[in-house]
Amino acid sequence: MATYNKRGYKAPKPKQEEVDEVEQMEEEFDGKSTTAEVFDSLDEGASKTEEWVEKNQKMVFIVVGAIALITVGYMLYNKFVVTPNEEEAANEMFQAEQYFKEAVDSPVANDSLYNLSLNGGEGKLGFLGIIDNYSGTDAANLAHYFSGMAFVNTGKYKEAVTHLEEFSTEDAVLKAMAAGATGDAFAQLDQKEDALEFYVKAANASKDELTSPRFLFKAGQIALALDKKAEALKYFKEIKDNYATSSEGVTIEAYIAMTEE
Repeated sequence: MATYNKRGYKAPKPKQEEVDEVEQMEEEFDGKSTTAEVFDSLDEGASKTEEWVEKNQKMVFIVVGAIALITVGYMLYNKFVVTPNEEEAANEMFQAEQYFKEAVDSPVANDSLYNLSLNGGEGKLGFLGIIDNYSGTDAANLAHYFSGMAFVNTGKYKEAVTHLEEFSTEDAVLKAMAAGATGDAFAQLDQKEDALEFYVKAANASKDELTSPRFLFKAGQIALALDKKAEALKYFKEIKDNYATSSEGVTIEAYIAMTEE
């Protein structure tokens, strides 16, 4: 009978050859399993870690305990100290804010109301008392703003600067108002360079129709007083270009002409 080999067909190896190949592989691995080596290495690493923990477990427990204590302490401090302080300070400051509002709304200068807002009345603390008794609270921070404004309005400009520079906020309009009032205080102290710096800060803090043209105009006026006509012209032109409909924009052409003489 005729026989043929299929394409790709290989005759099976004799059993002895298979035995030889197995023996050769065993010799190459030198009698040791690679997988076994990996597990041995892992076991060795784990043992070292366990040894380190055993030797340093006291320190580990101290560190973990300290972290837990700080976390719990922070939570308790916020719950039982910060939050009640914030609420108490806000309630205490309500009367001072009322005095301040009455002073602002008064048709005539009313130093007595500003002083009451600063020093307190009717058994309630004023802004200065809030700052002293509730340091670190949001109420104390806001009290710095109100104190600065009250001092500006009562002619105590150095005190105004001190408190306004202590005030911090992310609110753009409040930031502009505080910087502008600081500029006013420096202007009254005849520190024109400082006044100009704060008027520019105020103008750039909030690009709104109320504060920005107001403080750009003041910056331009102070720049003129410092004989910085080119700088003054820049501020006046910004009012013309961006805030023409503001109260400052109505007469700004006259000021522009003044700087170009």
